Amino acid sequence: MSWSAAPRAGNVAAVPLSSRLLPVLGAAITIAVLGAAPAAAQPAAPAADTRPTAVVALGDSAASGEGADGYEPGTRGENGDWCHRSPAAYVYRAGLADEAVNLACSGADTSDVRFGTATHYTEGSQAARLIGVATRYRVTVVTLQIGANDDAELTAIGIACIRTFLDPTIGPCRDTLGPTVAGRMAALAPKVEAAVGDVRTAMRRAGYADDAYAFVLASYASPVTETMGPLHGVEGCPFSRADAGWGRTVLFPALSDTLRGVAERTGVRFLDLSRATEGHEACSRTGHSAEWQRRITVDPQALVYGKLDAIGFHLFQESFHPNAAGHEQIGGCLGEFVRAGVQRAACLVGADGKLHSVTPAPTPAAA
Repeated sequence: MSWSAAPRAGNVAAVPLSSRLLPVLGAAITIAVLGAAPAAAQPAAPAADTRPTAVVALGDSAASGEGADGYEPGTRGENGDWCHRSPAAYVYRAGLADEAVNLACSGADTSDVRFGTATHYTEGSQAARLIGVATRYRVTVVTLQIGANDDAELTAIGIACIRTFLDPTIGPCRDTLGPTVAGRMAALAPKVEAAVGDVRTAMRRAGYADDAYAFVLASYASPVTETMGPLHGVEGCPFSRADAGWGRTVLFPALSDTLRGVAERTGVRFLDLSRATEGHEACSRTGHSAEWQRRITVDPQALVYGKLDAIGFHLFQESFHPNAAGHEQIGGCLGEFVRAGVQRAACLVGADGKLHSVTPAPTPAAA
């Protein structure tokens, strides 16, 4: 019988052997080959980042630790560097990472944070140095406290208010400077926004996505209050009570509102410190030990490290800044705020006498 014979009724159709066996053979070969082949390679899991974590502070004297003492060698006035970075600064008290790195410098303004060739007290761009820090460490938190030395000019305003206390013929600083506050804040806002942008850029250049770390913009604590003691003028707080009250309830809240607006527009988190030392301001207590702000302070060590360069402003540089106790409280509040994961809060003194992060941030006290 030929394999090509025509089919008969009731029998399976006759098909050439090659046509019937090839699919079977092909399947068998395929199974054999696949069985012998190694399993398909799986995507490798990303390597764990073994770098120590870090929280980094940028900004001016409020962040550097001015007023907290024990300044790092090289920032005490040596060779013109007056950055006054203290190991007691709040960035070291927040408990947010394995390491704390302080790039802030006393007297800095937004241009000193931003990229550029300018130097402040011999030090270059804080944003540029942040790239190196963020490469060496796994940065989980960045804080920025800046603006006081730009159009807000808190130091210059403070000096003007002291002058009016000593010479009443000049007129209260709340009257002479009060009308300028709105214009100052309007001019300040875009500068802080630009500084925030450069910090973001620095972190991106170091390989970080915007949501890979917490970015906190902080405001400033009022150093004085209208509830000063009866001899406040000779005890280190030469301000009229009315001017001190204006600063606490108008100037510092206006600055805080400006920075909050920047935070909202740039998408960073905001911590309101305008009332952080309330009840513990300079000259608000009978003794220094319960205060969280410096009174007028003369630092003789400035002459030791800065020599003749210290004569003048640098002798008084620590004045009206949070002291070590104040930084400890602010650091604790900052830690609470970051760990809570909220976008906005204020640091306020709680029933236990300590500073805590309160959400939502309440409206500043009225005058």
